[in-house]
Amino acid sequence: MKSLLYPFTFQPRFKDRVWGGRHLARLYNKPLPAGQPIGESWEITDRPGDISVITNGPLAGTDLHWLVENHRAELLGDAKLQGDRFPLLIKLLDAREKLSLQVHPPADKATELGGEPKTEMWFIADAEPGAELYVGLKRGVKRAEFESRIQDGSVAECFHRVPVKAGDAMFLPSGRVHAIGAGLVIFEIQQNSDTTYRVFDWNRVGLDGKPRELHVQQSLASIDFNDFEPPLVQSKPGQVLDLTVRQLVTNELFTVELVETPGAAAINNLDAGMEIIGLVAGRAEVVSSAPIPPIELTAGQFCLLPAAVASATLSTAAGSRLLRIRAG
Repeated sequence: MKSLLYPFTFQPRFKDRVWGGRHLARLYNKPLPAGQPIGESWEITDRPGDISVITNGPLAGTDLHWLVENHRAELLGDAKLQGDRFPLLIKLLDAREKLSLQVHPPADKATELGGEPKTEMWFIADAEPGAELYVGLKRGVKRAEFESRIQDGSVAECFHRVPVKAGDAMFLPSGRVHAIGAGLVIFEIQQNSDTTYRVFDWNRVGLDGKPRELHVQQSLASIDFNDFEPPLVQSKPGQVLDLTVRQLVTNELFTVELVETPGAAAINNLDAGMEIIGLVAGRAEVVSSAPIPPIELTAGQFCLLPAAVASATLSTAAGSRLLRIRAG
């Protein structure tokens, strides 16, 4: 029987954050609500209360969780669910100020702490001069020093700081303490989870004028205190036909590769399981065997290709860059 599924686009869900700004409108023409510092655009999400709605084709208006419930095998292929939900959460982040110093619980601690594990990766799409990440611990930092510095407000001195520029990537397994520095726009690919434990939040108040909640004990139970000075993703690009391909993450939860097209190019092998295309720069068009119009993508837009789509071609303009994302 022919599948009802086809390549999907979704309506973003915007999140105001005290550290956010307006760069998602400037860079990607996102229709941000007026007068709010928007820190996150949830591009593909199947979280309770935050489920992506389809914007194209005959299933427009239907949501992602309906697809999971009613067309799981056609949608996911061999990819595994996260609980009973779509396995990934895809975001764009606009950090005008530093985020809190935080950690996500590892799988062996999450249940007892009442949370969910969250492994993620960051791709730096835009960076102001001097931008940096806080990732992992400085070599030699012990738990006792870390706890002491939480108390006196200097715990940021325990963090490994990594200068970054556009095109860099960082992998963050659950248990790795981290924070995004100011002046960054990031593509975030993560496990479908929203559990974050804050260690320190720079003594600032939230949008409601009150100090944001900290989770010190949960954080201390989650942090990998042997995780010293992790590097940026170090993989080297290779050539595949006329494409430059760089493997960013290969993990049991997801894989991500960066594809650059120096000239106009067509990628025809988009039929090997479920895949998400995220356009970092340039323009692209997705044409499939399904009876729907071609999908035009510009920077900051995403397209989900279900496993059941028989064939699809991605055609890109010269100078385009895109992420190819697959769930484990």
